Amino acid sequence: MRFDIVSDTHGHLSEELLDALKGADMIMHAGDCCSYEDYQRLCDIAPMAMCLGNNDWGMDYGPGVDRVTRVFRCGLRWELCHYEERLDLATCDVAICGHSHRPTVSWERSPGGSGKVLVMNPGSPTFPRTAQGATIGRIMVEPTGVIQSAEIVELQEKSGNDGWSFSRFFGF
Repeated sequence: MRFDIVSDTHGHLSEELLDALKGADMIMHAGDCCSYEDYQRLCDIAPMAMCLGNNDWGMDYGPGVDRVTRVFRCGLRWELCHYEERLDLATCDVAICGHSHRPTVSWERSPGGSGKVLVMNPGSPTFPRTAQGATIGRIMVEPTGVIQSAEIVELQEKSGNDGWSFSRFFGF
């Protein structure tokens, strides 16, 4: 199964992002969606799990979307929390966070256990804060729960520019 990981879309879904998400079996959103319409649009692409980000205050995306969201898919325990420091690595196999707009992928030791936890921050497809530009994450998982790959996918605009930036989005 293909899990596409996004965070910090901040009320803007670019065509690059929407194109990249086509074919996903599930979308995991690590908060700061900031738009009920965007949430629904993503749900129309694939089943979605999402947590609330600091800019989602006052938004009601419905049941199942909370500060920390946990789901069980492909035999794996997934946890989504906007803030990396609030992830509970003792209770999950895959931990997804956002907020920093900086993509990272790492394997961390599970506290109190001998296992490893995949920790991913997909960066931001809307307001990236690294030279990589706009990014999402992608995790491929076998039906048996074996993680085949975990990568950061760089999104490129059709014009050849590197993703969205704050100044380009707001026109200055």
